[in-house]
Amino acid sequence: MKKLLPILMAFAMTAVSLTGCASGSKTAETSAAGSAPSVQAESLESADASASAEETASEDVSSENASDGAENNSEGAVRIGSLKGPTSMGLVSLMNSDTSANQYDFRMVTAADELVASIASGKLDIALVPANVASVLYNKTEGGISVIDINTLGVLYIVSADDSIKSVADLKGRTVYLTGKGTTPDYVIQYLLKANDLSEQDVKLEYKSEAAEVAAILKEKPDSIGLLPQPFVTVACAQNETLKIVLDLTAEWDKVQGAEGSRLVTGVTIVTNEFLKNNEEAVKVFLSDHKVSAKAAVSDPKTTAEQIVQAGIIEKAPIAQKALPYCNITFIEGEEMKAALSGYLNVLFEQDPKSVGGKLPADNFYYIEK
Repeated sequence: MKKLLPILMAFAMTAVSLTGCASGSKTAETSAAGSAPSVQAESLESADASASAEETASEDVSSENASDGAENNSEGAVRIGSLKGPTSMGLVSLMNSDTSANQYDFRMVTAADELVASIASGKLDIALVPANVASVLYNKTEGGISVIDINTLGVLYIVSADDSIKSVADLKGRTVYLTGKGTTPDYVIQYLLKANDLSEQDVKLEYKSEAAEVAAILKEKPDSIGLLPQPFVTVACAQNETLKIVLDLTAEWDKVQGAEGSRLVTGVTIVTNEFLKNNEEAVKVFLSDHKVSAKAAVSDPKTTAEQIVQAGIIEKAPIAQKALPYCNITFIEGEEMKAALSGYLNVLFEQDPKSVGGKLPADNFYYIEK
């Protein structure tokens, strides 16, 4: 896969721009140096937004202490990469555990292209990435990776002070502010509008370059309507107590899809097929460990919030604890994973094939433990 590195680095930035979760992290980083009106980096920090999103350097951590990086991992360790954001929140319990049969080296970065480069160059074995980036990687590596679990469902919410908004239908005649035309938040809201018989003429979508701009509009005009990812939702609501979540887009997606349909997926976990072929038992152990860790994030938010702060994902524990229930941390594997993810990727593909790498992944994209 090393010969594919230049190609993958070229596509990585495009793939990142198409993802919801990664765009949230990248947006926070951009806002530190940007000029969004009213909501500057200082106000984001005062609301305890993730400090890590404003950094450009990656951070390497192991299950015991900070390590020297994936390339200098302990011999035999499973090298795991993730983004500083919701997709890593379900992993922090495992990062602080020493009971696994596996030895782990963890590396957290602030941009998905860093993970892409590390996977392509053989510096990582397993990575937690935005769902559509996994599909793009599969296509670009000609089936060189497999998805092994879903780690995060939707993190997108409609935020406003307007209590009259109780359904997607209530958006008719209104303007919704969001980031990035042609990104996954855009595709998701357009899909939900269409599913609720609303057209582009019924709802105006006004695009901003970063989430901080949307937060600024909501701060100035609370009755405005914004589409934001976590943790920006928590940040925006902390800045203005009149703001609240009026629509959970994960719940709205589930209403459209029904009990047997796809899910709104933010993050998945992938493995290189070379590592899977030679270390399948270690992958199975990781899946078991990840399941326990994700459950801990849901059942013990206080401890998890403290671990999130220790990992540098969010600055202060109270904000982390408040955001956790809305990050939809999960663990879904096997056939349920395939059904949930394949349908989601199909929705993206129908709107823009490039968002999933030009074509939908084949069945061997989905690792089903036998």
